[in-house]
Amino acid sequence: MALPGKPPKRERKPVYVGLAAAIIPSLSAMAKLHIRGHEHIPATGAFVLSPNHYSEIDPIVMAIAIWKSGRVPRFMAKASLFKVPVVGRILTAAGQIPVERAGRATVGGAPMEAARTLVREELGVIIYPEGSLTRDADLWPMRGKTGAVRMALEAGVPLIPAAHWGTQHLMPRYGKGIRPFPRKHIQILFGPPLDLSEFEGRTNQRSMTAATERLMAAIAELLGELRGETPPAQRHDPGQHGQTETGRFDG
Repeated sequence: MALPGKPPKRERKPVYVGLAAAIIPSLSAMAKLHIRGHEHIPATGAFVLSPNHYSEIDPIVMAIAIWKSGRVPRFMAKASLFKVPVVGRILTAAGQIPVERAGRATVGGAPMEAARTLVREELGVIIYPEGSLTRDADLWPMRGKTGAVRMALEAGVPLIPAAHWGTQHLMPRYGKGIRPFPRKHIQILFGPPLDLSEFEGRTNQRSMTAATERLMAAIAELLGELRGETPPAQRHDPGQHGQTETGRFDG
């Protein structure tokens, strides 16, 4: 199935068109994206997309994959960035959603308002459930946080797992620069929306943890398909290895 190529006109605001024109050709010169499963990305309406994360260039690669799949990519950005002159105006114009340091999405000061905005404006938002680059030594997804699941359930929108493999060759985990030569090949696979029906109306921590583990298992399975390997049965838990869950990690 051929890729749509670019989002519909109603989503292509000038800020997005400008960013796409500047970024896509540059990345295309350094890497070829092989995208599969794009039919799982809704052509219209809101959704939450949750991919794996092991390189600081991952968001750019995933944003381009979403754009080529026919939708405009948006992210949860730190609320403090919206207060920075110029940067804040760009983020607002681009429809990004502010998130507080604690990880709770806030629009108008309330997590539920962020969910309402997601639905009202029919946004497709990328949320990394790991919250940081994986600490797993073999780059498998580590234990996830509940934010992506909560957002999808609060908004009542599809939660789509995704995986990619190959960005580590373009920019290693915590690498200090991009390695453009030779041109890399990056595999991207979108999975079908996760069935979260049994968790609707159940927002207690135990239920959200179980739903998040289901999401992480789906992401790991997609990554295993790309790698031709079987993912570990247990997700890496930084706390059990004396590691912090955020910030730079060189292990």
